[in-house]
Amino acid sequence: MSWSDGFIAVDWGTTNRRAYRLDASGRCLAEFEDAKGVLAIEAGGFPAAAGEIRERLGDLPLLLAGMIGSTRGWVEAPYVPCPAGLDDLVSRLSWIEPKRTAIVPGLSSAVGGNWDVMRGEEIQLFGAIDSALIPATALVCHPGTHNKWIIVEAGKITDFQTVMTGEMFNLLKSAGILAEFLAGAVAAGEPFRDGVRRGLEQKALTADLFSVRARVLLGNLDREDAADYISGLLIGLDISVGLGLAGDSDLIIMGRPDLARLYEAAAGVAGRGCRTVDGADAFIAGALAIGRTVE
Repeated sequence: MSWSDGFIAVDWGTTNRRAYRLDASGRCLAEFEDAKGVLAIEAGGFPAAAGEIRERLGDLPLLLAGMIGSTRGWVEAPYVPCPAGLDDLVSRLSWIEPKRTAIVPGLSSAVGGNWDVMRGEEIQLFGAIDSALIPATALVCHPGTHNKWIIVEAGKITDFQTVMTGEMFNLLKSAGILAEFLAGAVAAGEPFRDGVRRGLEQKALTADLFSVRARVLLGNLDREDAADYISGLLIGLDISVGLGLAGDSDLIIMGRPDLARLYEAAAGVAGRGCRTVDGADAFIAGALAIGRTVE
């Protein structure tokens, strides 16, 4: 079966993977998500893991993106340096099986001494451009464990910067003196917005984090609001980093809707308008744009 008849696109990350069966017209006929990220696959187990995807969604060509192409993945797909466009990704696909199983490379940046890499976000971004979900020149915020701030100019990614906001929140949640405050879900209410305002001031983050515990103990902050405030504090600092990268370019927030809502609220506190794009829709669009080029 050729790619023009349909294929399976897989966003294969560190802890999770999500696979989509796409038909010849670009419709998603079926999908699934599970916890079999690259760290869950034993050495030598990737061929069987790919076979399992085909068993569930059909014996079709596979287009794999994300950490599957990292040093921890199946086969390393070397980074494409920025500036880069969709054509640069297509020309550097790493083929596991000729014309049947391909891995999309990530991107690297080394502009002005800022060394950075990404895997997975690039296919979403180029898909959003190709399908006109976002303009060809924009500043894109891609929330996640490692949030990406991506500068897009004339349809190419020219530079980007990673901020470890999600990982920092998860580490605070898993251990340490603030963990007892971080059990609940985060909402973008007034405590969150107060945290954002403090984060935007770019004071000493480590001191501000400890002050959260003191405020709770001294009755200045309700215990049930602490998670919202801490999330806002971290995202506010994140926003202050990102908004300094690309002047007045359109701000797009792309990713999971729950995280996008928090960043959208934080951008509003910073006085910056934005709009959001669903990351899953953008990933499918990017996979289709690449699939069209494969004979």
